[in-house]
Amino acid sequence: MLDLQYICDNLEAIARNCENRGVTVNLDRLVELAAVRKEAIAAGDNLRHEQKATSSAIPKTKDADEKQALISRGKELREQIGENEAELKAIEEQIYELQSQVPNLTHPDAPVGKTEADFKTLRTWGNIPEFDFSPLDHVELAEKHNLIDFEMGARVAGSGFYFLKNEAVFLEMALVQFAIEKLRAAGFTIHTTPDLARDDVLQGIGFAPRGPETQIYSIQESNLSLVATAEITLGGALKDQRLNEEDLPLKYAGISHCFRTEAGAHGRASRGIYRVHQFTKVEMFGFTAPDVEVSNAFHEEIVALEEEIFQALEIPYRVIDTSTADLGGPAYRKFDLEAWMPGRGDGGEYGEVTSASNCTDYQARRLGIRCRLTERKGTQFVHTLNGTAVAVSRALIAILENYQQTDGTVKIPEVLKKWVGVEQIG
Repeated sequence: MLDLQYICDNLEAIARNCENRGVTVNLDRLVELAAVRKEAIAAGDNLRHEQKATSSAIPKTKDADEKQALISRGKELREQIGENEAELKAIEEQIYELQSQVPNLTHPDAPVGKTEADFKTLRTWGNIPEFDFSPLDHVELAEKHNLIDFEMGARVAGSGFYFLKNEAVFLEMALVQFAIEKLRAAGFTIHTTPDLARDDVLQGIGFAPRGPETQIYSIQESNLSLVATAEITLGGALKDQRLNEEDLPLKYAGISHCFRTEAGAHGRASRGIYRVHQFTKVEMFGFTAPDVEVSNAFHEEIVALEEEIFQALEIPYRVIDTSTADLGGPAYRKFDLEAWMPGRGDGGEYGEVTSASNCTDYQARRLGIRCRLTERKGTQFVHTLNGTAVAVSRALIAILENYQQTDGTVKIPEVLKKWVGVEQIG
């Protein structure tokens, strides 16, 4: 989250940023509560100062009545301090609720827009395939080649779940192996992460684990929830830690299952495995020095790796600079890589396959992740970044639909053949 004093000192700019992002926050109430908090802290300090003076005076007082009065006053002060601390806690809870709704600052070059369609295309890569036949979408291809079973998934877990079968299983494993091989070579430490995380970790990353707006599956009668991405577990792995500036950047990668309720998702755009309740993903996460130029450079490195992966897969794509209306609360800037999907829409459309966000110190402030600076006293919150290496379900869509052939078979991308073990499906 943003620093409370920074919000109060830059109220006009914060209000404009909220408007650009389509976020409504009662900033006036937040500033009012900040002032009340300041008064409550001062009052508490005065009470504790008086309590200390009173305690010191008791053993020095010879007069019995005066001593009894001091003892009585000491008791009153303890009660008042307790009341003050309870009042301060209630105020801070209200402040946190509002403060956590204030989105991060926005990169000055991010396109300002009212909808997610107001993005800016930065570049495209690859040639959109031209078929001499009517291409099938991934659902039809999966049915033709017995690759995905939605009925079995629904029978076991309900709508939105599925079984991968036959070559689709090997494609999933191949995509994961290919991604982690690429990231390992780029200096990332590879992890498998828990499928559960504490709710305070989810909140620190920027997810709402409970409530009507959540997209998270929560575990009843516990403070645990299923993770929507390894961004949660990788970022939470260093919660409340103090890092050394010379050790940065830290480059983590995580293999995890991802669980999402996808409430409200519907329509042809969500057909098949484009929006599902569970999928496998390889995620990148970085901790950098608290310098926006440094984190911006690391952001570009993440996007370059995403592009390398999809260029190696020979999947046409475009890179977009997402509009302010489509930025999540923690993101300072976000680039999406959208792959061409011939079966999407009428005649093919681009569909998001990766995203990469620079969250500056927004998540680190919530999670308490600081670094010791080599040339300055004290510590500062690090910058955090995240990016998708491969989200298997959507990568599968792109592969099946772009690699389908006139005879109904589906070629295997060259870089995956050694793991899949066959040249083609069908």
